[in-house]
Amino acid sequence: MKTIIKGGTVINGYGTNEKADILVDNGKIKAIEKTIELNDALIIDANGKYVLPGFVDMHTHLRQPGFEEKETIKTGTHAAVAGGFTTVACMPNTNPVIDNEVVVEYIKSIAKRDGYSKVIPIGSMTKGMMGEEISEMAKLKDAGIVALSDDGHPIMNAGLMKRIMTYGSMYDLLMITHCEDKMLSGEGVMNNGLISTMIGLRGIPHEAEEVMVARNIILAKSTGARLHIAHVSTKDSVELIRRAKADGVNVTAEVTPHNLCLTEDIVDGFDTNTKAYPPLRTKEDVDALIDGLKDGTIDVIATDHAPHTKDDKKVPYEIAAFGISGIEIAFSVIYTYLVKNGLITLEDLVSFMSINPAKLLKTSYGIKVGNAADITVVDTNKEYTVNVDNFKSKGKNSPFNGKRLTGVVEYTLVDGKIIYKNNGKFEECNV
Repeated sequence: MKTIIKGGTVINGYGTNEKADILVDNGKIKAIEKTIELNDALIIDANGKYVLPGFVDMHTHLRQPGFEEKETIKTGTHAAVAGGFTTVACMPNTNPVIDNEVVVEYIKSIAKRDGYSKVIPIGSMTKGMMGEEISEMAKLKDAGIVALSDDGHPIMNAGLMKRIMTYGSMYDLLMITHCEDKMLSGEGVMNNGLISTMIGLRGIPHEAEEVMVARNIILAKSTGARLHIAHVSTKDSVELIRRAKADGVNVTAEVTPHNLCLTEDIVDGFDTNTKAYPPLRTKEDVDALIDGLKDGTIDVIATDHAPHTKDDKKVPYEIAAFGISGIEIAFSVIYTYLVKNGLITLEDLVSFMSINPAKLLKTSYGIKVGNAADITVVDTNKEYTVNVDNFKSKGKNSPFNGKRLTGVVEYTLVDGKIIYKNNGKFEECNV
């Protein structure tokens, strides 16, 4: 059936912001005109709303296979489309690890059967993410990955990392790196500073991140690899990336909504839902991250959606699992804390949450005739209070629970199908 998204303000991702109708047919955008009238089309009333390119999350933990008690491809992509995400790239820390073509094919088949959003698997840099033996990159790429990462297991061996970058660049694979020097982070559980000292929790120093950011930039410069720094969290990391870009290094970076909008102060209540890696940092770091977005140093806002069971978090802070479940409220968080406060524009949000990650993952992007109809319709006037019990994700671990947010996803279309409608129910159709 043909669909017309009618009367919305279209931010197309190509620099145009205009009120227009969009005709969708057979999974594609067929026309974008001031007025489109058809008798046999389904009408989506977008009057007073914004029509955006579907969001793309390049850092999602879907947990399947191996950790289905935390999340599955079905529940994770349910959460994704509820948050306006039409494509997610899933990290390889599954069991078994995504280090061979069989696991890639398994994820793709489950996503095709059960998924609501599109799913792009990310392969591991090393076999088993053990940091010892390079994975078979050629086979992984042939199976459909577009990036490599050992996720939360940083490659401590610089020689191995250089070889990974060298071989990865031969296959034009993006190197997504978790930057942490384990010898410096040790057994830390939150940002190292005044708050950690006051409440008696072991701290994670900012140097643990920055040392590895610097090392990986140096290696990327020498190998020519496409380096992507995951979840940047400190002021000096931003400056290192800024200098590297000025020096011509092929480096990009991402930041999470929680690192952009929260600080270490909220850990004072020992709520384990505030425990993430990298940890929540200082106001000075947050300001630097926002400046990094504004001047193009940071390219992407990625959720690092990390769902956990209640048992993973209902323990003392020191032994609780790291991670925050956030994919279905990411848009609202960024709109409330950054756009509404005039720190970035809605057009900027589209770039950080849709256009730039799509470009890095080499998928189609933007709203234009001929493109796949991956579209998100949002109402920036609506407000709601976060209730984690209503999350579509199995993971209820969010520090935003109870927060009042502005900006609601009204519709999510994947390949032209209305996969999500904001009536509390999902259309029972797959992509």
